Amino acid sequence: QVQLVESGGGFVQAGGSTKLSCRASISTGRFKIMAWYRQAPGKQREQVASISAGGATNYADSVKGRFTISKDRAMSTVYLQMNTLKPEDTAVYYCAAALGSYTSWGQGTQVTVSS
Repeated sequence: QVQLVESGGGFVQAGGSTKLSCRASISTGRFKIMAWYRQAPGKQREQVASISAGGATNYADSVKGRFTISKDRAMSTVYLQMNTLKPEDTAVYYCAAALGSYTSWGQGTQVTVSS
């Protein structure tokens, strides 16, 4: 079973930056796609950014130009660089990875942006 472990996040002031990491138990090159999701209190989980095996990226409109997803195959890690943070970015952020037809999820990491 694939394991994903997120780190980073915490408390950040509006306008600030933080970087999330998600380390996988296998090489990131084996995943069809890896993605970051977030879930704010009382809201549905939404996809924030994704990166394919070939490196193609996709972003939610709400984070375009502010967030960057990347992956490091050697470190088996996918990252989410978050800049110009807004209070509405406050959420639990989850890493997800698709291997074949199965999607694995991390445990989530809290990001709180104060105004």
